[in-house]
Amino acid sequence: MVAQSDFSNLHHVVIVGGGFGGLYAAQKLAKAPVKVTLIDKRNFHVFQPLLYQVATGGLSPADISSPLRALLSKNKNTEVLMGEVTEIDPEQQTVKLRYRDVKYDSLILATGVTHQYFGNDWEKNAPGLKTIENALEIRRKVFISFESAEKEPNPERRKDWLTFVLVGGGPAGVELAGALAELAHGTLKEDFRNIDTSEAEIILLQSREHILPVYPPHLSLKARKSLEKLGVTVKTGVRVDDIRGQLVTYRDGDKLEQIRTRTVLWTAGMKASPIANMLAECADAQLDQAGRVIVEPDFHLAKYKNIFVVGDLAHYPDGEGGILPGIAPVAMQEGFYVARFIRNGIQNRPLKPFKYTDWGNLAVIGKHQAVVDMGWLKLSGFLAWFVWLFIHVFYLLEFDNKLIVMIQWAWSYFTDSKGARLITTPGKDPEIKLEDDHETIIYEATLNPTETSISL
Repeated sequence: MVAQSDFSNLHHVVIVGGGFGGLYAAQKLAKAPVKVTLIDKRNFHVFQPLLYQVATGGLSPADISSPLRALLSKNKNTEVLMGEVTEIDPEQQTVKLRYRDVKYDSLILATGVTHQYFGNDWEKNAPGLKTIENALEIRRKVFISFESAEKEPNPERRKDWLTFVLVGGGPAGVELAGALAELAHGTLKEDFRNIDTSEAEIILLQSREHILPVYPPHLSLKARKSLEKLGVTVKTGVRVDDIRGQLVTYRDGDKLEQIRTRTVLWTAGMKASPIANMLAECADAQLDQAGRVIVEPDFHLAKYKNIFVVGDLAHYPDGEGGILPGIAPVAMQEGFYVARFIRNGIQNRPLKPFKYTDWGNLAVIGKHQAVVDMGWLKLSGFLAWFVWLFIHVFYLLEFDNKLIVMIQWAWSYFTDSKGARLITTPGKDPEIKLEDDHETIIYEATLNPTETSISL
């Protein structure tokens, strides 16, 4: 144990980002002869794979989140700072926050990614799902839609409120679509008196030939059939051209089609956090097309060997012509490796090159329905669903989160109930507006092909 007074003489590791990569690096350094500072804009770690359950009322935010200070409280060599990085000075080895500067000997950046709208201003109308705040906004929009439909006397406008469009058929889109279908066609069916929530239409738009494109085709097909069995309309090979007013315009081959809806949810496309551009300017880092930082085999920058990038922010080859995907196990393993690399470097001990262990991909569609691809093992249906449940509970960080989530899931399984169906709007009361016919604004989309369309 190092005395508190000796910390100033230790190698200082600054970690920016409290997601999987940053947090696992900090935990690995708990007993190393270093001082650790973890910086994050929020004071908690969130288990992102379950954000869609917060967005659909199945879990509360606290069920999948843990305070960073609590997670690292036993790491006596670690301090946690809540703040936003505004500048990095590689020459002075300084990270600048809005209220102070932090010197470092080694810097680990694990700030992840944000939504990619491909140059379009659609975020307000089509929120994404990467943060707790995103999930709460989606939850608000979803349940406001049902409440508004309940009060709406006009059948056409009621149908608009009960139409939900999801853009992007990756794991997040598939899981969110399945959860919405179970919500509308099951959980809420007896809760309203003026509408039949089972008439809600959930439409999933995907630009590629298959949903879940990283999965083997036969698992993607099974996932599609499971979604359709739940009542989700899946449209593949289509590209969104515009989201405006209450219209989503998409291209299906040479035709432009339109969907009238009040609720559009975005699960397509990601781009690196602004830290990547900051590194490109101050450290001459090379970026890929998605803005991720291209790193060396040990995850450091080409020109600065004491600056490391891990997780979704890093462009790291997978050895097969692609790059490692932006999923939690990748970030965990990269965070562990960089922590060991720094520790071994201080102690002059060699370290084997990084090798990612692929535990496979999982996606849940609904009760008893999931797909699992572990390379040597490919599953669908009930057994895959059970594997998905076990793995997600296993990776929750705190025991109370594991216990609460298991209890919530068990209750939901037997009662078909979702207990966190709250409409919350920070700073004000929720508002439901009804419109007269002459007040309704429906933007007419052009029938001329637009110059660009969006790859989902």
